[in-house]
Amino acid sequence: MQTFPATIAYFSMEIGLDPAIPTYSGGLGILAGDTLRAAADLGIPMVGVSLVHRLGYFRQRLDAQGQQYEEPATWNPEQHLEALPPSIRVPLEERQVSVRVWRYWVQGISGWKIPVYLLDTNLEENNAWDRHLTDQLYGGDAYYRLCQEVILGVGGALILQALGHDTIVTYHMNEGHSAFLVLGLLRQLCQGELPSQWTAELHEQVRQRCVFTTHTPVPAGHDKFAADLVRRVLGEPAASLVLHLDGQPDNILNMTGLALSCSRYVNGVALRHGEVSRDMFPGYPINSITNGVHAVTWTSEPFQELYDHHFPEWRRDNLYLRYAINLPPAEILAAHSRSKQQLLQEVERRTGQRLDPAVLTLGFARRATAYKRADLLFSDLDRLRRIVRHVGPLQVLFAGKAHPQDEGGKAIIRKVFAAAQALRPDVTVLYLEDYDMTLARLLCAGSDVWLNTPLKPQEASGTSGMKAALNGVPSLSVLDGWWVEGCIEGVTGWAIGEDGQRPSDPAREAASLYDKLEYVIAPLFYKRPMAFAEVQRSAIALNGSYYNAQRMMMQYLANAYASCGAISNVICPVVPLRQDSPNCPPADSSTPTG
Repeated sequence: MQTFPATIAYFSMEIGLDPAIPTYSGGLGILAGDTLRAAADLGIPMVGVSLVHRLGYFRQRLDAQGQQYEEPATWNPEQHLEALPPSIRVPLEERQVSVRVWRYWVQGISGWKIPVYLLDTNLEENNAWDRHLTDQLYGGDAYYRLCQEVILGVGGALILQALGHDTIVTYHMNEGHSAFLVLGLLRQLCQGELPSQWTAELHEQVRQRCVFTTHTPVPAGHDKFAADLVRRVLGEPAASLVLHLDGQPDNILNMTGLALSCSRYVNGVALRHGEVSRDMFPGYPINSITNGVHAVTWTSEPFQELYDHHFPEWRRDNLYLRYAINLPPAEILAAHSRSKQQLLQEVERRTGQRLDPAVLTLGFARRATAYKRADLLFSDLDRLRRIVRHVGPLQVLFAGKAHPQDEGGKAIIRKVFAAAQALRPDVTVLYLEDYDMTLARLLCAGSDVWLNTPLKPQEASGTSGMKAALNGVPSLSVLDGWWVEGCIEGVTGWAIGEDGQRPSDPAREAASLYDKLEYVIAPLFYKRPMAFAEVQRSAIALNGSYYNAQRMMMQYLANAYASCGAISNVICPVVPLRQDSPNCPPADSSTPTG
């Protein structure tokens, strides 16, 4: 059996690996994919674990009024992944569920490859219900979700053992969905059996193996399951063990609490989010590592060519983007013009509507949910009309899916459609359906200004504005999440409202948004294009060079992984790997790569 020298196992319920593989719903999954891409670039000895999600999240369809309809995002793992022979059995209630695995390779710039294992229960020996257990991302009821999380956590730990990954010393839980892996680790520590009770020694042994990243500053966003349901699915003593550990009332299992209790290192995903998380979960030493995005993945071809010409080292070392501060503004405008044209061509293909490349274009693409407030821009339609009449025309492009059970999010989409109708012909507003990785890349690069309007302090980090910055697109954003750190007013973009410590005041924030558009941004865009290009340049040099996944992973290496020797095998990304390196398949391998 072939083995790999992985010392870090990265668990995530969703991972954005490829536009053709819909195993992600939004920011969490895209971050997971960017994490693994950066790890491959850096030569980090890592392995990813997730579920196969044969039906994906969903395909979004919108009618003329903005009503959302969902369709399965069906895909065939056989066309994109490599089936591996080992299978394991995971106990659920009083039955054993068989689980097999598919492998995907994420390839880094140096040739280093990271295996990602996607767990699948669609096997003939399972009953009909269990065969569909790994089909739907964030689908089904609480019972379905709980069973999925057992498959991910317990099954993931068992699969790694079956595949011969016996060198792993750190298990990184990306959100609490995978917290049941602590049961798998307990079985490893106790020769395949669960202990009858926790001991301080066992608890510490598990803690020393686990790292946890929390992404959710909203209490409702943390998975919780009724204790009776947990006992039904896990049985005893497993249920008693996890219910004892999560620090919550006995009638509820909080997956975040379980992960917090069993991790030696915990972090939020931005400075402000770390503060919010410590307030939510007092008593836990929660650190902060601000998210980043994979620079090469999210930089448009025109800007890739620009960077390759001036500082080609940027692909290997994203810090070289700092040298963008010396780029000629005219070259930035030219690259952005090409990126914008690519976006507008896609908009016309999707909608049949041709937009004007000379018009100031705002981009807004986030998961459609109430706290992200996609409708804040439409708080005062008359004010928007006046801005257009006095300063210049405006185009706004929206995208984003609402969870099928999020009626508030669906209502937000309908509000955008209603505002678009009311504003015609003064302001052009389009909502692009079925937001995915491909559309995100175009929107983040081709918009002129990236708009973000979350309700403070509910934005954990946000990464779309980071993708925009890599393409010289400045943000106009509420001071929450990463933007508290990334905003230098008038230099990297513009703030909506007051400082990030104060709760949101929607009326003040709407007024601030309009003032910035009318008196600062639109005049700069239309009357002083070279000055606007200087803001674009600073967005690249200051934010693009820092808010990338390479920097993020270096912080994980230094702070989360280093303490127990998890990075002893890290290689330098500039050193070419031998083709027979354990993390490199043979040169003639036909295995899929990222």
